[in-house]
Amino acid sequence: MPAPRSTVRRGLAAVAALPLLAVAATACGYGSEAKDDDAKANVSAGGKKLSSDTVKIGYFPNLTHATALVGIQEGTIQKELGGTRVESTTFNAGPSEIEALNAGSIDIGFIGPSPSINGYSKSQGKGLRIISGSASGGVKLVVNPKKIKTLDDLKGKKIATPQLGNTQDVAFLNWISEKGWKVDAQSGKGDVSVVRSDNKVTPDAYRSGDLDGAWVPEPTASKLVSQGAKVLLNETDLWPDKKFVITNIIVSQKFLDEHPDVVEAVLKGSVATNKWINANPDEAKASANKALEKLSGKPLAPEILDPAWESIEITDDPLAETLKTQAGYSVKSGLLKEPDLRGIYDLGPLNKILKAEGRPEVADAGLGVK
Repeated sequence: MPAPRSTVRRGLAAVAALPLLAVAATACGYGSEAKDDDAKANVSAGGKKLSSDTVKIGYFPNLTHATALVGIQEGTIQKELGGTRVESTTFNAGPSEIEALNAGSIDIGFIGPSPSINGYSKSQGKGLRIISGSASGGVKLVVNPKKIKTLDDLKGKKIATPQLGNTQDVAFLNWISEKGWKVDAQSGKGDVSVVRSDNKVTPDAYRSGDLDGAWVPEPTASKLVSQGAKVLLNETDLWPDKKFVITNIIVSQKFLDEHPDVVEAVLKGSVATNKWINANPDEAKASANKALEKLSGKPLAPEILDPAWESIEITDDPLAETLKTQAGYSVKSGLLKEPDLRGIYDLGPLNKILKAEGRPEVADAGLGVK
């Protein structure tokens, strides 16, 4: 039975800036460095260090990564770590984050299902484990209403996704396939032109007319709407029960083996953060926006923030059955051979925490470690 979760609603916004490692800056070109004196994440809560002096956490400057944004901004994760210091890095999309995880530049990451699947498969089950869920929803197809009025009008148009092989890219390629249209997954050329565009630059590209629309996460989708785009499809509506995993928490298998106490502390911070977000949506939205302001230089306007926040559901449940489905999308698109995902989940530490709080455990859909 899944852990309790509630839709994120109402409020203002804020989020904290954190150091961008060189590998991330090169790979995805999206991130910013935090000053130690203005980010709670980089202020040690004191207390005894765990088995590692630091833990390096990666995430995206997206509202679909609200757990990381708020948990780092408010110091909730750091509090559980005591004297073990958080170092954080931001990424534009999942493939870049997987590269950083493999390189040891990060230890734990907030990331979508498709890069998690690909990273696990390429490492033959030795590179990473999914240890928790974080969010559902928050992805929309937004288009120029002057050029595209119906879904059929997408044929022949230029539509952005964040990066080749990222979760939105795979979902859009699958949707195109189900329409009976053909697109070469690698080049993005075909009946629809799939343009891989950094979320940071997509709004400018749309404004200039270089894009006709985008299949993107929040807040990028609502930024485009604020520029006159129209929501043509909410990906949530394509899923049973209107739920699908958009953000997981993954960990390097090496780091999990060597520092299980640190991993458990981060998970405790994540669970506490999610509980606070769902109990205090207005304050959490403001905290997320503050963090985003530090990362980008300015906060999101209410007309962007409010609809974006409303569409995201924060949850500890990894919604494992939906990851299975998304693995099938990657295979069908030709981006991945049929993967063996047995062992991709290690939900033992999370379920231990949930059980201690008197909450239901979450399921791994038969894909957990033995």
